[in-house]
Amino acid sequence: VQLQASGGGLVQAGGSLRLSCAASGRTISSLDMGWFRQAPGKERVFVAAITGNGRLTAYADSVKGRFTISRDSAKDAVLLQMNSLKPEDTAVYLCAANVGTSWPGKISDYDYWGQGTLVTVSS
Repeated sequence: VQLQASGGGLVQAGGSLRLSCAASGRTISSLDMGWFRQAPGKERVFVAAITGNGRLTAYADSVKGRFTISRDSAKDAVLLQMNSLKPEDTAVYLCAANVGTSWPGKISDYDYWGQGTLVTVSS
């Protein structure tokens, strides 16, 4: 499966962005999906995840209450709505698919990765 993340950009602190992760090659409708981010000079970290059926979600403490992950079944995509953005949210955001059963899984549990989209939050 090929994943394409989009929707990043430059936004002021307090603003919002919505990221989208579209799939090609195979459907992701049954796969657990995750969003991760990697800031310059830092390790990649977990942001949010959603199960294949959309019934369960998980979030990093740093984004709880501000970010929402969801699925767009019609477009076979996964969305990340980001509100109340902070400068520390600045990073490349990557989506990934987990073919296995671990939930929400470690970074190493995710099998397919998109190329990432840059989010820059100015203060």
